[in-house]
Order: sequence, then structure tokens, then C-alpha cells
Amino acid sequence: HVVFGTAGHIDHGKTTLIKALTGTDCDRLPEERERGITIDLGFAELTEDDLQLHFVDVPGHERLVHTMIAGAAGIDRALLVVAADEGVMPQTREHLEIIRLMGVAGMVVVITKADAVDDELRQLVVEELIEELAATPYASSPVLAVSATTGAGLPELRRQLLDEAAQAAPHPIEGRPFREVVDRVFSLTGAGTVVTGTSLWGSVAVGDEIAIYPRGDLARIRRLHVHGVERQRVEAGERVAVNLVGADRATLARGNQLITPGPWRTTTLVTVRLELLASAPGPLDEGDELELHTLACRVQARVERLGTRPLPPGQTATAQLKLREPLLLFPGDRLVLRRPSPVNTFAGGLVLDAHLPRWRRRDSASLNQL
Repeated sequence: HVVFGTAGHIDHGKTTLIKALTGTDCDRLPEERERGITIDLGFAELTEDDLQLHFVDVPGHERLVHTMIAGAAGIDRALLVVAADEGVMPQTREHLEIIRLMGVAGMVVVITKADAVDDELRQLVVEELIEELAATPYASSPVLAVSATTGAGLPELRRQLLDEAAQAAPHPIEGRPFREVVDRVFSLTGAGTVVTGTSLWGSVAVGDEIAIYPRGDLARIRRLHVHGVERQRVEAGERVAVNLVGADRATLARGNQLITPGPWRTTTLVTVRLELLASAPGPLDEGDELELHTLACRVQARVERLGTRPLPPGQTATAQLKLREPLLLFPGDRLVLRRPSPVNTFAGGLVLDAHLPRWRRRDSASLNQL
């Protein structure tokens, strides 16, 4: 099971591409179809032999970056989409930076609307992309040109995606609790509360008890579905719909987590390795306010302690972030940090410890030893 997440500027053809590959229109909301733009997350799948590819289609609008980050939670590979008639645009760059900060292991780059330009202009876009990716972990990513209108390049892209899926590392299952990040909540007549999301660890079966964080409420799993197919058991790396018994729909929201019951504790103070982007508008210091995105959740936070202060753009340091709301976090979880005003992605982080006590200010420099 491999999850691909789209990324790219608005109107570059992400949703049209997924429909051409899978036959599924990810724009399910009437407003999306009327306006011709993606507003919320969409989902599709493609199966061949023993490979199941799950697709999460995200909005490209700059005002919906928080939704894009939620959709990227738990993805294995990115599908960076760039239109041949426009090339690299602002949201191309921001989405690329977010994908890197979230630690996504690989990427396939797709030049869409290839039939809209001549060979010379298409080659210029390829060169622009190669230059854009050169300083990132994705410098060797395959770049393919396709047209969803004519079908040109789609068979080659499909083969490339299957190759990428076959090479993806297996998800942690044995010895791990089941963990799923919730990105959608709804109710069905006769079924009750349903949540969907990407499963990150472990496996779970119908009838199992499950804990819902950050509240810690317990519920039971009535039914499980993967892209409309009912299952008795699911495992990490799948897009899973969970029908819950004993869960109050009013208390559930995007950003919640389902996890096998255990000794888990939420936190409001997290110790992280923080990277301030070279493109950040200025240094970061203790007391600075920020918006923290992790998995499908976003909360307001403040820099409580900083190992190097002030931290200049392009540098890294260990930091402690004070959260306005409790979150369930584990070492290795990825963070994306954005400024509340003016809104921009300026930093990222990796959770080191969710339960270290507050560092004394005079000892802040020794944080970096972590």
C-alpha cells in the first residue's frame, strides 16, 4: 500500500490528472465542480497485481495551504504537478518546500497540459524544474510530460508510479499500535459516525477498541472500508474509513488521531529540531508566535526555548514549542511552521521528545546537545 499526494499550483491540472489515471473525480463537492477548483481533500486509488496506490488530491490555492498540509500527512510519495503553459509558480515552490519539511521520501514530477505548448517551451519547463529541484532531496526525481486531454504520456506515468510504489519501504506494522490521522469526519444514515484518514502504523480489525486523541475517548470499530471495499482488517499505509461505535460526532474533527489504547499522553510542550528556511523573512527568537501544522492538525504555538538565539534564516537549532492546545505527538513526527501574519511557510521541524520538562533559559544553549 503506497500513498501518493499531489502538490502544485492552482489550476495546473492535479485533479484532472488523477481522474485520467484512476477514473475517479476527486472534486466531490458541488462548489468545487461549479468553480472548477479544488477546495477540500479528494481521494482515489489504482490497483495492479499486489500493489495498491492511494491518491490524496490537495488544493493548490495559497489560502488553502493548511488543507494541503493535512492531505500530505502520512503520504509516501509526492506527485508534483506543473502546467506546461505556466511553469513553476509560487505554490509550486511552497508545496515543494512543505513536502521536503514533511520528510516525504520520493517524488514523481509531472508536466501537465503538454499538448498546450510546443516542444521548445515544454523543454524550457523541464529545465526550470531540474534547476528548482537541484538543491532538494528530489534532484533525481523522474520528470514526465503528459496530457490528460489526449492521453499522451499517461501509460508511461502509470508505469513510473507503479515502479515507485514497488520500491517504497514497507510501513511499520509489527510491534506498533495502530495509528491513523483523521482528515475527514461525517455521518451516514444507519451507520453513524465515520472518519477517514491515512493509517500510519500497525493494524486494526473490526470489533477492536480504539482511542481517539487528543481527548482520549474510547470507541469500538464497527466496520472498516478501503476505497469502498469492506474489510475485516486494515494495516499501515492504507486510506481507511472507520465506522465508530460510541464516538460523539460533535467531538471529532480533522486532526484527531485514532490509536490502539495504551499509555499515551498528550503534550503542550514539545522539544523539536527546528529548521528555519533560508527564505524566511528574518531570524526566529524566543517569544515568537507561529502556527504549527503536524499530521492533519494545526494549532497556535510560541517559541518557548531556543538553543541558538536568535536563529538566523537557513540554520537549525533545537527548540521547545509551547502549544495552545494539547496534541498527541511521538518522536519522529514532522512539523511545518507558518507565520500567522503575513501567512507563509518559514520553518519545519522534527519531534525529538514530547514530554521533556521546560528547559531553563540560562541552559537553553545545551538544548542543542539533544
